[in-house]
Amino acid sequence: MITYLIKSGLLLFVFYSIYKLILENEKMFRFNRAYLLGSLIFSLTIPLQLFTVESSYPNKINMVPLEGIVIKTNNTLLSKIDYNEIVVSILSTIYIVVALTLAFRFVMNLYSFYKKMTKNDIQFINGLKVVLVKEEILPHSFWNAIFINENELKNGAIRPELITHEKAHLHQKHTLDILFIEILQILFWFNPIIILFKKAIKLNHEFLADEAVNIQFKSVSKYQSLLLNIASNKSSIALASNINYLITKKRLLMMTKKESPIKIILKICSVGTISVLLFFTFNTKVIAQEISKKTNPIDKDVYPLSAIDTKPEFPGGLMAFYKFVGTTFKMPTKAAKNKIKGKAYMQFIIEKDGTLSEYKTIKDIGYGVGDEAIRVLKMSPKWTPGTIQGKPVRVMYSLPITIQAAE
Repeated sequence: MITYLIKSGLLLFVFYSIYKLILENEKMFRFNRAYLLGSLIFSLTIPLQLFTVESSYPNKINMVPLEGIVIKTNNTLLSKIDYNEIVVSILSTIYIVVALTLAFRFVMNLYSFYKKMTKNDIQFINGLKVVLVKEEILPHSFWNAIFINENELKNGAIRPELITHEKAHLHQKHTLDILFIEILQILFWFNPIIILFKKAIKLNHEFLADEAVNIQFKSVSKYQSLLLNIASNKSSIALASNINYLITKKRLLMMTKKESPIKIILKICSVGTISVLLFFTFNTKVIAQEISKKTNPIDKDVYPLSAIDTKPEFPGGLMAFYKFVGTTFKMPTKAAKNKIKGKAYMQFIIEKDGTLSEYKTIKDIGYGVGDEAIRVLKMSPKWTPGTIQGKPVRVMYSLPITIQAAE
C-alpha cells in the first residue's frame, strides 16, 4: 500500500507540474479537460499494474527478504512491532474518521440540491430545466438544471450571458467531473495534489463556459464587464458550476488570448511523449526467464518478488507472522545457558497451496537455534499463496532471526 501511495502521489505531482508549466496558459480547454481527468485516472490506476509491460530479466532467483525479528529467552518480540501496530491503528482510525466526515458532507451537499429541486418551482425555458429559488444567489448549475433567483428572473434582471454560461456547463456535463474529483478527494484526502487538480478542473470549466458565451454573443469586452460587476459577490455553492468561480485576471486574459496552432501541436506531442514514458516507467514488470534444469531443486519454478502480481500473505498480515514466530520459538537450553547472541538466517518457500516447504538454515549460530527455527516454521498455518495473472506460484522467503539471550 505504501508503495502504491508513493507511486501514485509521484505521478500526480508530475502530471500537475506538466499542466502548470505547459498547458494551463494555452487556449486548448477541451484537451486540458481530458488531460486533467486522464491524469487522475492514469496516476491512480497505473501503479496497480492492472495492465503490464513485461520485460525479461536474467535467470536469477531472488528471495523476498522479511524484516528481522529479535528473540529473547522470555520470547518477547521487538517492541518496534507493537509500536508499528499502534501507529498503523491510529493512522487508520484518523483516515476513516476524516473520510467518513467528507463523505457525509458530500452526501449532504447532494441532498441540498435534491431539496431545492423538490421544494421550489421548476420551469423549462428554451429546453432548459430552471429551478426558481427564493434565496438571493447567482445563477449556478448542477446535473441537468440551472438554479436562478425567482424574483430576478421575473424582473428580467438575469442577463442572457449568464444563462448561456450555465447552459454550457450543463451541455458539457461538467457536473460529472466535479462529482468524480469529489469522490477522489474523499478517498485520498491526505494528498494535497488532489485539491490542486480540483481547482484546475473547475477553473478550466469556467474557461469552457466563457468560450461558449463569447462565441454566441461575440462581445468579449461586454462579457468581461459583466463578470467584473458581479465579482464582488462571494457566494459559492458546493458541487455546483458557478459563474463567480475564480474571476481572476487569468480568466479575463484567457478570453483575449490568441491561439497558436503550431505551439499547441508541439505541446500536445510533448505531453503525449512524457505520458508514454511514464507509462512504461511505472508499469513495466520484470519477469524472470524460464529457470534452467541445472539449477538447484529449491529454485525450480520459484519466482522473484518482482515477477509476482500478488505477494503471499500470512493470515493477519506480516505483523501476525512475526508474532507467531516470536511466541512459538522456544529458546534452546544450551543457547540460553551459554548466553548465545547472534543472527540466524532462514530460508523457506511458500507453495502454491499456501503451505511452507524446503526449510533451510542459510546461516546458523549453533546450539540448536537453526533447528528450533525450522520447527517453528513447520508449525506455520497456511499462507495465501502468491499469484501471477491469477495463478498461484511458489515464492521464496528469507527470515533473519536475532538471538538476544537474557543477561
